[in-house]
Amino acid sequence: MSQLLDIRRIYVEPAAAGMPRGKEILARFPAAQLVEVESHQRIPELYGDETNVNRWVRIKREALVLGVKKTLAARPNGRSADFIAPSTANGCAMACAYCYVPRHKGYSNPITVFANIERITGYVSKHVHRQGIKPAPNECDPAAWVYDIGENSDCSVDALISENVHDLVDLFRWLPHAKASFATKYVNRELLGWDPQGRTRIRFSLMPSADAKVLDIRTSPVAERIAAIDDFVEAGYEVHVNFSPVVVRDGWLDDWAALLDQLDAGIGPAAKAQLAAEVIFLTHNRELHEVNLGWHPKAEELIWRPELQQPKRSQNGSWNVRYRTGEKGRYVSALLDLIAARTPYLRVRYAF
Repeated sequence: MSQLLDIRRIYVEPAAAGMPRGKEILARFPAAQLVEVESHQRIPELYGDETNVNRWVRIKREALVLGVKKTLAARPNGRSADFIAPSTANGCAMACAYCYVPRHKGYSNPITVFANIERITGYVSKHVHRQGIKPAPNECDPAAWVYDIGENSDCSVDALISENVHDLVDLFRWLPHAKASFATKYVNRELLGWDPQGRTRIRFSLMPSADAKVLDIRTSPVAERIAAIDDFVEAGYEVHVNFSPVVVRDGWLDDWAALLDQLDAGIGPAAKAQLAAEVIFLTHNRELHEVNLGWHPKAEELIWRPELQQPKRSQNGSWNVRYRTGEKGRYVSALLDLIAARTPYLRVRYAF
């Protein structure tokens, strides 16, 4: 953990510090300086201060925010999962250049972890029971309601901070008609001892190593993620792969062919029998582009390509860019054809 996290300051809401989970987290980092804050969402020295661009990675490594999740809701999703569960954390210690979370949190997004885990798990349990039996298969799962538990964070990294993710895996083990799901770029082998009994789906995010070395900052190497798949299947997880984001550049299809061959050679029959994929092409953001120019301009040479992209205003009013209509459809078809040729057993749940 020392390479990824070296927590020196904890910004803490008093109510969170008094909860059992909050006390556990504070006890893990006894040498950290405690900074009392009124709200985990309003910390001026972390959020909205553009000078933090120069300390982007350092803040992620050294700062932690401990708060209370105020609003609980399970939002319908319908693509990767049926519902987005209320988060037990947001932000991340990793620093992927395309991550959308910094757009919402300002110029820094260290991990914020929520201490009121009992209230969150209680809400999720009641929500699952209200759904009853899933009436028909869909692209999320043929039988279970799928709940994404890591929309705004990486649960494998969150598990280095607290037992929140472990509690959720334990919860879904016993919930009828539902399973948890999260995408990850970090191999945390402590999760192998959790006995999920098939009720948690881990989606290992993969991209060609040439892209990952530039874009997936502070993550586990792609080869290590592939090497972990068989172990997680054996440990009782459902394991999928998440081809995201797909970046179009010179030679991109050749590198994806090599990645698919690497995946095929790196996993065994049990993993292949249950494997499925999501395919998500890059969406970038103008504000994040400006932030990245301040700390990692090399990444922008890959992902800010105005000659290939078109702008679209998002629901919150900011400008996103994505590959041009028409051209993107051809890119998607080319990659799907490649997947069918190189890994014919790999079912693609959706692609866009």
